[in-house]
Amino acid sequence: VQLQASGGGLVQAGGSLRLSCAASGLTFSSSNVAWFSQAPGKEREFLAAVTWSSDRTYYADSVKGRFTISRDNAKNMVLLQMNSLKPENTAVYYCAVGPLVGEEVRARTVRYWGQGTQVTVSS
Repeated sequence: VQLQASGGGLVQAGGSLRLSCAASGLTFSSSNVAWFSQAPGKEREFLAAVTWSSDRTYYADSVKGRFTISRDNAKNMVLLQMNSLKPENTAVYYCAVGPLVGEEVRARTVRYWGQGTQVTVSS
């Protein structure tokens, strides 16, 4: 199984980016897929998840109303639309597959990780 995250880059505060996660060896439509971020010196942080069974979505409070997670089952991809970006959103972003615990996917129980894509938000 391989997860490939892409779409990161440099953006000004208030701008938008759309991240993509593509999978090989795994069907996203039957998986819970999540996005995490990790800033330098900090732990990996849950941002958003979409479930396989009902397409329900869950978000960390820090990104509610700004980030949107969605599926493109035809392309076997999961997207993360990020709007109103802030300098504190600067981090490496990872897609992941793992079980839902309550309303989040926990880093320590992730089954598969993507390789990460850098997002830098300038002030």
